[in-house]
Amino acid sequence: MPYASGRIIHDADAHIMETPTWLRDHADPAVRDRIEPLAYPSGNELRQTGDPDEQLRDLTAAFDRLRARHGSEEYRSAEGDEIMARKNFAATGSWIPEDRPRALDLLGFSSQLVFNTFHNRRLRDWEHGGDAELAVGAARAHNRGMVEFCSVDDRLLPTAYVPLFDVERAPALAGEALAMGAAALLVASGCPPGHSPSHVGLDPVWARAQEAGIPVVFHVGGTGDLIDPAYFRNGLPVPPDFHGGEENFRSVDYMGIPGPPAQTLATMIFDGVLDRFPDLRLGVIEQGAIWVPSWLRQMESAFDAFHRHEERLQALSLRPTEYVRRQVRFTPYPTEDVGWIIEQSGPELLLFSSDYPHVEGGRRPLERFEASLGDAAEDVRRRFYCDNFLDLMGAAGEALAA
Repeated sequence: MPYASGRIIHDADAHIMETPTWLRDHADPAVRDRIEPLAYPSGNELRQTGDPDEQLRDLTAAFDRLRARHGSEEYRSAEGDEIMARKNFAATGSWIPEDRPRALDLLGFSSQLVFNTFHNRRLRDWEHGGDAELAVGAARAHNRGMVEFCSVDDRLLPTAYVPLFDVERAPALAGEALAMGAAALLVASGCPPGHSPSHVGLDPVWARAQEAGIPVVFHVGGTGDLIDPAYFRNGLPVPPDFHGGEENFRSVDYMGIPGPPAQTLATMIFDGVLDRFPDLRLGVIEQGAIWVPSWLRQMESAFDAFHRHEERLQALSLRPTEYVRRQVRFTPYPTEDVGWIIEQSGPELLLFSSDYPHVEGGRRPLERFEASLGDAAEDVRRRFYCDNFLDLMGAAGEALAA
């Protein structure tokens, strides 16, 4: 029996686990040698030491052993019982594409929107690094790898990264991503270098997404440092993260997660992007949603305070909250009170997500969400698990619903 059963569930946040040279292997020759292999976080089961060449040899051998383990009868015989217990590279289908359909069957999800694990920060840093060809080449490599991985099953919906640093090149890059087969365009949650995410020069990007019926999505990890690193210089040991290392989120930097998407979305709303593109859908993925009710009220307050003096606000056809309810969707963390968020903000906004196969997604996300939904009506639950996702995904959603 699959982990989830009894209703249609679409997973708005799932991941692949990239192997050391995954990005470089998918890159054009012109930039391939400039992309360093991954160095994994210290708490990862593939932690490495030594010089880079030695690390890569050791990692290659480790992945060969791990692939053999995943293919063994003993390992596969326990997959059904262990589907939510095995995490990261140990999880079924986390990095071996042909195994992912089997994982979906065992999970019981009707689809997964699929993101990278290790490259959001890298892609963002290259975008801000001043080397346009490397930034574009890395994005193209990422997109090829994502589409290739997801091509094994129509239920896997790949996200493709679009750098926004060059307003003249961005529309063509969005077009390339769509032509590759992207189900969603991934952009950094924070501000591009040198201009606003609401810059009118980016309108062709949003127009292409709207015309294709493809959402634009933000994901945690692509914003640079969430808070000033000095907050951690407190004379105390750095606490471990979910993985047992020091590279992921802890309680202090967790508090900074909502900042970039809240500012980016508010700027796009106030500057009329959602007004100009009423059928554009935006997804805020793995950045929580407990902050959304107060953020909506803050935007409403700003709208009332500045409407008299700002022509851009006067030109809007809707109030800020109305744009959000029409066009923006969020994935709450399983530790958040989903029922309360819906009561405060409306049933249109939230999406189920598992974060499969990451440790921080937990072993029982469905049970946690169900508990926090409490006595919510079946219509509210159907929106959370299914309908809001289909609305976000546009053309892909229509295909899934058919």
